[in-house]
Amino acid sequence: MAIVVFIVVALAILYFSHYFLYGSIVHFFGVSGTARRAVLALVLFFLPTSFIAVEILARRTTNRLFGMLFFSSSLWLGVGLTLMVFFMLAWAAWGATKLLAHSPTPLVYGVAAVVLAGLYSAYGVWNAYHPRTREIVVGIKNLPPAWRGKRIVQLSDVHLGHILGAEFLRRLVDETNAQNPAVVFITGDLFDGADGRLDDLIRPLDDLRAPAYFITGNHETYLGVDRAYAALRRTRTRILADEMVVIDGLQVIGIGYPERGFSKDIGRVIGTLTGFDPQKPSICLYHNPTGIEQAKAAGINLQLSGHTHQGQLFPIQIISRLIYGKYYNGLHVEGDCTIYTSSGAGTWGPTMRTGNHPEIAVIRLE
Repeated sequence: MAIVVFIVVALAILYFSHYFLYGSIVHFFGVSGTARRAVLALVLFFLPTSFIAVEILARRTTNRLFGMLFFSSSLWLGVGLTLMVFFMLAWAAWGATKLLAHSPTPLVYGVAAVVLAGLYSAYGVWNAYHPRTREIVVGIKNLPPAWRGKRIVQLSDVHLGHILGAEFLRRLVDETNAQNPAVVFITGDLFDGADGRLDDLIRPLDDLRAPAYFITGNHETYLGVDRAYAALRRTRTRILADEMVVIDGLQVIGIGYPERGFSKDIGRVIGTLTGFDPQKPSICLYHNPTGIEQAKAAGINLQLSGHTHQGQLFPIQIISRLIYGKYYNGLHVEGDCTIYTSSGAGTWGPTMRTGNHPEIAVIRLE
């Protein structure tokens, strides 16, 4: 029932936003005549419907032509959202001008909205393909001498699939190697949910010079965790599924994302791990930036998460902040525990990033 309600609400928001675009285009560009308005309405109905259709087909089709269709239909969601924001600004500017006893020309405001939305969307696409390295320093109590000053790299939310593929991952691997990390942590959503080419997609992982550890995210549960694990076991990447490894005195705990319909208590999982010592330094990998209080109570020194994409598209950052609070992005130090939520390296849906940057997190331990 919760899933049904979510889908109904999401569809209502999606189509209502396109109704707003319809009204804005009619107003600012003076679209008149029943036939013209009908064509505009059909186009604005088709655009979001095409995204829904390709999302349904995404797991069954992997050819290049479908990839292009997937890119264009999903990109519209980002462009449409951006256009909606600029139309809102256009309405505000047009209304303010009218209140000042002027007779504003709607076309001027409409053209400005479309041009600015186009430029901002183009920047967002470029930004999505150019992840930046983000350097962070984290202090860990009782850190072993072998780890002091060492770097770890966190790769999160790469979303390999129909759009971002092996070449994108290879660029991430090359940049990761350039940081000379002691270890690489992949904190979920390595895959986007598309099946069929998993081995080809992740082959560049074998070129990582540092040992790599992987935990699942929500998109691995959509794909099928067993399929993701099967592909990763053919690489040198190690899977941590509610498990702990000790690396030169540092406890590394990897907690898999719960399957759909289930939840997971981080504290309880940590409590069942054989050999875990809360007095010794530890890092917990968990895809969602949740369970922070349980992690602190269990004695975790550093939790690495992702999932939120820092909203990915402006102004969705506001929604992400409302859902996850201050942990929706960035570094938070609370006593002996530090939480870092990465904005992620890839994208879901539109291959766009506005209002934030995709990143490779480079964490130096002190």
